[in-house]
Amino acid sequence: MTAMDGLPPLRAVMTEHGLDPRRALGQNFLLDLNLTGRIARQALPFDDHVVIEVGPGPGGLTRALLSEGAPRVVAIEKDPRCLGALAEIAAHYPGRLTVIEADALTVDIASLTGGRPAKIVANLPYNVGTQLLLNWLTPAAWPPLWSEMVLMFQREVAERIVATHGIAAYGRLGVLAGWRAHAAILFDVSREAFTPPPKVTSSIVRLVPRPEPIDVPLKSLETVTAAAFGQRRKMLRQSLKSLGGEALLVRAEIDPQRRAETLSVEEFCRLARLL
Repeated sequence: MTAMDGLPPLRAVMTEHGLDPRRALGQNFLLDLNLTGRIARQALPFDDHVVIEVGPGPGGLTRALLSEGAPRVVAIEKDPRCLGALAEIAAHYPGRLTVIEADALTVDIASLTGGRPAKIVANLPYNVGTQLLLNWLTPAAWPPLWSEMVLMFQREVAERIVATHGIAAYGRLGVLAGWRAHAAILFDVSREAFTPPPKVTSSIVRLVPRPEPIDVPLKSLETVTAAAFGQRRKMLRQSLKSLGGEALLVRAEIDPQRRAETLSVEEFCRLARLL
């Protein structure tokens, strides 16, 4: 489509820099600047926040964030082929875009913010999106450095993130997300919006940190949820047998005949604290 920020259309950028999306890197590029603008606006107002973006690719969302007024964007890109295109955006918005060539899984986000509050806005690579989310949800210090995250996932993953007890998609990811944040699906993105089109619909998810989540050791919570959902069709007295089984459940005042998907986040935290 025609660019609205004075920079070349994204397809022309891809051609100039040889940016064919690569499956090994989980790359599916968004080329519709109206759509990237809509995503960027979900994180408004930017105020004095640093915006962290992961996997900018040719820079469609990067351009939208800057066009919508983000005072500073730090883009983390693993693919060196994208650096030239991102450098052109940085030159167009002097002093507002910093590009870090790195694997986001290994980057200390706190080192990129200069002590300022942050928002994380990204079309995450599908192959590492869930792990990145878990990294950002489970730091030792809380509240986290981010005040809001607006992230794109496959629709199935998004449903798991926002799921609550009693819903089929509810599992370990829903417990961890619900423990630390308020999460909601904002809207879906058709597969046809991407180059190349993925096999599934995607969704934009907003996460806002809970100011005071239940105080419980992360390792214990991960242990309980792994055991419970690892055998989700079984009663908890069986799936949690290695952790104390019925005795543990009785201490937590939870019916041993219940199944994992019926337990609230608060009940999982109660079990974890007893461990």
